[in-house]
Amino acid sequence: MMGTVSELCASSFQAFLCPTVRPAATKVHDDLSPEERQELESIRRRKQELLQDIQRLKGEIAEVTNEIDNLGITDERKSMQRNKQVFMGCKKFNMDPKKGIRFLIDSGLLKNTSDDIAQFLYKGEGLNKTAIGDYLGERQFLWSFRLPGEAQKIDRMMEAFAQRYCHCNPGVFQHSDTCYVLSFAVIMLNTSLHNPNVKDKPSHQRFTTMNRGINDGGDLPEDLLRNLYESIKNEPFKIPEDDGNDLTHTFFNPDREGWLLKLGGGRVKTWKRRWFILTDNCLYYFEYTTDKEPRGIIPLENLSIREVDDSKKPNCFELFIPDHRDQVIKACKTEADGRVVEGNHTFYRISAPTAEEKEEWITSIKKAISRDPFYEMVAARKKKVSALTSP
Repeated sequence: MMGTVSELCASSFQAFLCPTVRPAATKVHDDLSPEERQELESIRRRKQELLQDIQRLKGEIAEVTNEIDNLGITDERKSMQRNKQVFMGCKKFNMDPKKGIRFLIDSGLLKNTSDDIAQFLYKGEGLNKTAIGDYLGERQFLWSFRLPGEAQKIDRMMEAFAQRYCHCNPGVFQHSDTCYVLSFAVIMLNTSLHNPNVKDKPSHQRFTTMNRGINDGGDLPEDLLRNLYESIKNEPFKIPEDDGNDLTHTFFNPDREGWLLKLGGGRVKTWKRRWFILTDNCLYYFEYTTDKEPRGIIPLENLSIREVDDSKKPNCFELFIPDHRDQVIKACKTEADGRVVEGNHTFYRISAPTAEEKEEWITSIKKAISRDPFYEMVAARKKKVSALTSP
């Protein structure tokens, strides 16, 4: 009895999957009518078309899946790469502000406009405020960055502030020089009133006397000076913590660093190997390069340096106070128990590994020694005002 079409189809699929049954399938095929054979061939063709469609769809799905995966990976990689470049730009800025800004502009991370650069300086994370001050010193005051240590940069910055203030507040002062001198007077007043090391606190009368004749030869209103004095006395300037105020940032671009031998200041004079870092007009020394805090800090203000001969160590030089050989240098050090105490050195004797390094250290330290630039600049500006107003 002839099988049904379904049975014949099942036999055909079996024959397709299992070659061993092909002879039986062939025999069945021979028993089919022409119409049935035609229908069977049509089913076989449709089967092949379906299989091809399935393979094509699988390929398309695989391509789309790969594109989706790659799209996600690409965006993530782009974000990671951008963050990495921004971080690198901040590091470069802390090392050299000009090079850092140029790197960010060249990388397409910062537009070369004053607004974009200002936003970066204001909102950028991990930026060292001293580096910001250095950058602005070559181009909100005092609370968003620190004044640079170089007198010329401070002068340019305060000059720019005075001119901008007078432009935005016409009629307050006769001349921008008045604002310049008063601004320095306010900074020094803040230090004198709130620095615990200053014992002789200035009075309102002394502050007023100090600023006589600075307004183009005339005096500023006494109410203005009194209000400034009381305001600073009641609420001192407070600079926020530096975002980059750890070793990674503070000492990121020192003037010089290296191992030196330092002669101890105790009763028993011993030479100790220390890692020295010269930056921001100070000489820091550490016991190890991995230390988080320095063992000692030597401010270089008003010091001198000279070569000396020592019978025990070669390539020596000394830091000392000129004309005051027995005066203790203002410095601090950390004791073994963690206490920070004042140093007791009347001089610091240091030995370099080679004669060449000794000369390089001496040259670098000489450049870093400061001479109280604030008072010198204010005196010069007052002299300038007096010369302009004198008949």
